[in-house]
Amino acid sequence: MRFPQNSVTAGREEGRPRIARLGAVAAVVALSLALTGCGASADPAAEPAGTAAAAAAADRVEPLATAPEPQLPVTVKSADGAEVTITSADRIVPLTGSLSEIVFTLGLGGQVVARDITATFEQAEKLPVVTRAHDVSAESVLSLKPTLVLADTTTGPAEAIGQIRDAGIALVVVEPAKELADVGRRITAVAEALGVRSAGDELRTRTESRIGAVQKTIPARREGGKPRVAFLYLRGSASVYLLGGRESGASSLLEAAGAVDAGKASGLTKDFTAITSEALAKAAPDAILVMSKGLDSVGGVDGLVKIPGVAETPAGMDRRIVSIDDGVLLNYGPRTDRVLAGLVDQLYPKGGRGK
Repeated sequence: MRFPQNSVTAGREEGRPRIARLGAVAAVVALSLALTGCGASADPAAEPAGTAAAAAAADRVEPLATAPEPQLPVTVKSADGAEVTITSADRIVPLTGSLSEIVFTLGLGGQVVARDITATFEQAEKLPVVTRAHDVSAESVLSLKPTLVLADTTTGPAEAIGQIRDAGIALVVVEPAKELADVGRRITAVAEALGVRSAGDELRTRTESRIGAVQKTIPARREGGKPRVAFLYLRGSASVYLLGGRESGASSLLEAAGAVDAGKASGLTKDFTAITSEALAKAAPDAILVMSKGLDSVGGVDGLVKIPGVAETPAGMDRRIVSIDDGVLLNYGPRTDRVLAGLVDQLYPKGGRGK
């Protein structure tokens, strides 16, 4: 959540971006780890989730109306090059929060027997956690006798993944999501591994339609009139203060919301760099995007503007802060329309929606 797997915290710890997932919130997770030491529409599929709806359902996923019946066995190509044959989806262990979201939204949540710590939504919260800090525990996974394990390329450690596969468990690795265009690909990959391709097509269509519907609510602006938004990754308890660049995982989301990624536009080509007054002055953001837990960790808006350089930016002077829940911000999955809707509502509070 994918920072410093699909987990740039929303990442491996609850609410951390996965930078890869920083790079989908994969890069954030990796970087974070290193630094911290560890009106209704006639078509429901196209109906955007507004701020109120997003808030009401923020901790829940919305499964398809009809749970599909897996058509197995299937053989799929894992992102790590392995050919994997899946004969049963009776006991599923998704090892990232975003993969859990997809499985539950496809309607197969009843067959999930464990979760990664980044699966923070309500339907998964009572499942046993099979991670220790930021790492997968192979022993915990194997003790649950899974028939299918889903991971992405940022899931680790590699030894744990190898141990699970060596035990004869079907383990499919999926490429992490780095941008909005990856949403459909991830849904399709998971659906194929579960033997529910038609349900995957349905969910992909629903998700992409809802994202498109939200984008239609964004007010038209000239190129020079687009808000510049800086994505900051904050963990006050560990004194981690990072400014997102081109590879942070947030650029695609900001651009989809009609904004400019200020870090990327200022020339930051990496995922994240330490916040400095000079870097913030060059980025010159009109608004700052943060994860909600990150904002809490620095003492809210009052604490955020005390970080060197923030108060001198247009965003800091106007106290224009956009906060999105850690567990969904960079997941790029079935709930991305809610994320986009929340971002649009906060960026354009006086006419961004429905105009």
